[in-house]
Amino acid sequence: MPTIAIPDPSLVVLIGAAGSGKSTLAARLFDADEIVSSDALRAAVSGDEADQSVSGVAFRILHRTIARRLANRRLTVVDATNIGAGVRRPLIARARAAGLPVMAIVLDLDPSAVRHQNSGRRRIVDADVVDRHLIALRATVDDGRLALEGFDQVIVLRTAQDVAAVSIERVPR
Repeated sequence: MPTIAIPDPSLVVLIGAAGSGKSTLAARLFDADEIVSSDALRAAVSGDEADQSVSGVAFRILHRTIARRLANRRLTVVDATNIGAGVRRPLIARARAAGLPVMAIVLDLDPSAVRHQNSGRRRIVDADVVDRHLIALRATVDDGRLALEGFDQVIVLRTAQDVAAVSIERVPR
């Protein structure tokens, strides 16, 4: 997998099923202060990153944080499943409002690999939820929807080897 050119500043939207390795990839490629994580915000609000009852509050904080970072022209990485177009649309709109590019990094791994990774995590997501994510992701990738949604660049990582080998190069804007 080649090096990905990341405009700096820009908005990077990670997309993938629960357990696909988005947080691990984000932590490897980006500085901790560049990552806005839905799990971390749920943990900050309730003390438990798995507490879905506080997702509404966590995502309001996530969107405010992203808007502020983009207004300040800071590279921002959104670490959440971002499976549905309705979730991605406001992210793209925030980047456009700030006059910044927006790119998607999609973890489109084999379903068995995702299920295996999920089973080995500290916080295991229900298999039904993971399966719903995988089905929605499959439709999104296969239909080419992401390019039509307005992403400036879409990078799809299809194997664990791709994920392990990918690197980034920051390109100043």
